[in-house]
Amino acid sequence: QARRRRFYDSFKSNMRLATAVAAYALLASSARAFTPSCSPVSLARRVSQFGQLSTRRMSSSADTSLKANVLKLTEPAKDLLPGIDVFIFDCDGVIWRGDSVIDGIPETLEKLRKLGKKMYFVTNNSTKSRAGYKKKFDSLGLNVPAEEIFSSSFAAAAYLEQTNFKDKGKKVYVVGEVGIQEELDLIGVPHFGGPEDGGKVPEMGPGCKVEHDHDVGAVVVGFDRNINYYKIQYAQLCINENPGCEFIATNTDAVTHLTDAQEWAGNGSMVGAIKGCTGVEPTVVGKPSPLMIDYLEQKLGLDKSRICMVGDRLDTDILFGTDNGLKSLLVLSGVTTEEKLLSLQNTITPDFYADSIVDFFIDSKVAV
Repeated sequence: QARRRRFYDSFKSNMRLATAVAAYALLASSARAFTPSCSPVSLARRVSQFGQLSTRRMSSSADTSLKANVLKLTEPAKDLLPGIDVFIFDCDGVIWRGDSVIDGIPETLEKLRKLGKKMYFVTNNSTKSRAGYKKKFDSLGLNVPAEEIFSSSFAAAAYLEQTNFKDKGKKVYVVGEVGIQEELDLIGVPHFGGPEDGGKVPEMGPGCKVEHDHDVGAVVVGFDRNINYYKIQYAQLCINENPGCEFIATNTDAVTHLTDAQEWAGNGSMVGAIKGCTGVEPTVVGKPSPLMIDYLEQKLGLDKSRICMVGDRLDTDILFGTDNGLKSLLVLSGVTTEEKLLSLQNTITPDFYADSIVDFFIDSKVAV
């Protein structure tokens, strides 16, 4: 009886061991399916770590995927300011949000001027002309000369001027606001549409159609707070039916800052509507197109290698910098978060990033 009990106890012990080994094998197999590179650890550690391992590794990958390539600006006096003669600033999300200037911006711009830095303000927002943006800078208490301001409405006019559009004797149909119209007036190009078509509704009964001007040689699409079906229909008729009619977009920004309370649908939504019904890719004249930097380089004799583009958008501002041979710095005061910048999905890498341009003087050793 004693031998039977020893045998029974030994059998139970072996069964427990076999069950533990089987459980470990199953756990190890499951763990390998999720964490192929995990090194062997004890069963106790496996059990405690398994539920957190995958999440921790994904987090670690996301945290380190770009940090080696994108440096947060901590020593501007050493890493940034000495090598830059010219700063090109985006406006929305960098200088202001909506109609509110970002904290510390006036003082920062003044410090940069005292250091002898040149500055230009380049915005993709086409609702105002350069003269209109000068008024906005003034209203926010920012002392910025008119010649330092470049808008995408100006870029559209500059593009038409460079391509000798006026010599063709054609007109421009405008989907957009007064900024585009004012810039076209300055180069003497005839145009119509814009705010004047804001209240128009096409007749859509039997046999009805929208008549369009066959002398329209270009459709310029900028941000339009009064976009409507009539404008979209008129634009697509010109592009689809007028031979050689060009489709020009001031920008394709997904969102914009109309107010400081939230993001609003940007010009990308207007451009997308017309691209969708024409099947035509637009010529984009705002960032990241090289048109504005080429203008600055040629007209003002600037050295690209000593220019830094500063913006809050990866796909326009930073791409504008990286694609055109400039230094680039992303600020987190606008639409892009640090999480998005450092995510595995992001492939656009600035040279530096900072919370805002106020951080240009975070280093107390910077003398002004």
